[in-house]
Amino acid sequence: MGASQSVTENSSIHEFTVKDARGKDVNLNTYRGKVLLVVNVASKCGFADANYSQLTELYSRYKSRGLEILAFPCNQFLRKEPGTSQEAQDFACTRYKAEYPIFGKIRVNGPKTAPVYKFLKTQKSGTLGSRIKWNFTKFLVDEEGRVIQRYGPTTKPLAIENDIKKALRVA
Repeated sequence: MGASQSVTENSSIHEFTVKDARGKDVNLNTYRGKVLLVVNVASKCGFADANYSQLTELYSRYKSRGLEILAFPCNQFLRKEPGTSQEAQDFACTRYKAEYPIFGKIRVNGPKTAPVYKFLKTQKSGTLGSRIKWNFTKFLVDEEGRVIQRYGPTTKPLAIENDIKKALRVA
């Protein structure tokens, strides 16, 4: 995405490039044809245990059917993700056996909001408008890269399993 291109010109999450936990570019076009659950995560958040456990459960249950979970560590909410991107990835993979990608740390609100999150928030507003309220806000994205639904931090991943199944066209 060029610097002069506005986020509203993007019609799909697949048009973005993000950094992985090691700082390497990842083109989200890699996930074209997959249903995505995009989540801003934080290892020290009170919601971490339930969310990480249930994200791992959903991923193991539906990855073979086309689900990808994209986790973006974020330290904007009371500094609940204080370490490096690599430390956030190690935490999720070691403690919760996460096999889904943990990307580089990003900002989800404010003037330095990551472009991919500007896009997600433009696609679906929440109860505070477009602003992300807290850690573990979730966006369900269809195979074409369009946001289907947005879920608040208190909505646990297993509570949206039926929406995921519907997006995956799983009976």
